[in-house]
Amino acid sequence: MVEQQEASDDAVMTRIGQAIMLLHGGDREEARNRFGALWAELGADGDALHRCTLAHYMADTQDDPGDELAWDLRALTAADGLGAAEGPGGGEGPGGARAAEHRDTPAVRAFYPSLHLNLAADYLKLQRPESARIHLQRARAAAVSLADDGYGGGVRAAIDRLELRMREE
Repeated sequence: MVEQQEASDDAVMTRIGQAIMLLHGGDREEARNRFGALWAELGADGDALHRCTLAHYMADTQDDPGDELAWDLRALTAADGLGAAEGPGGGEGPGGARAAEHRDTPAVRAFYPSLHLNLAADYLKLQRPESARIHLQRARAAAVSLADDGYGGGVRAAIDRLELRMREE
């Protein structure tokens, strides 16, 4: 039964990955359709990593900044549901006991800088600079946990670019 669940989880991530490839290939509409169908299948009780990943990328398929913000907030809510975030004082976030048991907690934790960066960009588009600053600070604080690799460097560089853009406005 555990093997069947793991295979099922892999299938969901594969389907999410296929939709991400469509998105990165420029087919936003088809990616949005596939993400929407997957979101409906997962439901509110679906795996938090799946919901977080899906909502994170679904936000990028949106044409309206308000819709993009809504999907980015769903991604953050899914990540918070796992309790993967540690607060500035080092304590566990909500659901910490569940997070300690979840095999994907490091993957979700690695999402936090990008999740907050996207929220900062969303709020900036919606002309809410104070909210943008709050999420940019959270992105920078969460980025300290990223590895010093291509992904971590890319996220940190994106944080720096958004911060510079906000200073210039």
